Amino acid sequence: MLNFLYIDEVIIVLDKPSGLSILPDGWEPDVPYLVKILESSHGKVWVVHRLDKITSGVMVFARTAEAHRHLNRQFEKHTIEKIYHAIVNGNPQWNTYTTRLPLRANVGHKHRTVVDKRLGKPAKTHLRVLQRFTSHCLLEATLETGRTHQVRVHAAALGYPILGDTLYGAPEVAIIHRPALHAHSIAFTHPVSDERLTFSAPYPTDLRSAISSFMADGAA
Repeated sequence: MLNFLYIDEVIIVLDKPSGLSILPDGWEPDVPYLVKILESSHGKVWVVHRLDKITSGVMVFARTAEAHRHLNRQFEKHTIEKIYHAIVNGNPQWNTYTTRLPLRANVGHKHRTVVDKRLGKPAKTHLRVLQRFTSHCLLEATLETGRTHQVRVHAAALGYPILGDTLYGAPEVAIIHRPALHAHSIAFTHPVSDERLTFSAPYPTDLRSAISSFMADGAA
């Protein structure tokens, strides 16, 4: 069952669980996906932004074409604020850091995103350490751009791949069976009322369990 954070005539905000695709999966076209589930009970919806299948957290959908255009303009103008939380391998020496490594998506048979200073598109991520553990830490990532796998690639490129993110160099672990990445909050202007809204999604069980395990092992 989906956890809805807000619904009105023009938008839907929800907490997406990990393991659920937003659109049909080309490899498994018959598997349920988020848009189909939403439209079965709420009518036509428009996708405003994306989260990877493996990523949990807050998402906003438009329920009218005009709301979709309004929200898209906000993304284009970088006035929508998206904040992610992630457990990463390692402990950086810095408490805050901004990375501007340009990114090129859909590279190779694994469709990875790579740092490419010549052909990559501009990408900017602000990072902040929230909590340190012995050999891991909890990071907050605020995006100014929305490139594919941006947080995952920027974290890995700095030497701190996201826990469980084997696609980008992290080892497999038993403590969590997906990359430990969560779309924590989103802030935007309502398409009709012009009110500034902020929504956040609680950590899912697997992320809470991983954090608790690291806390039990002691802080750095």
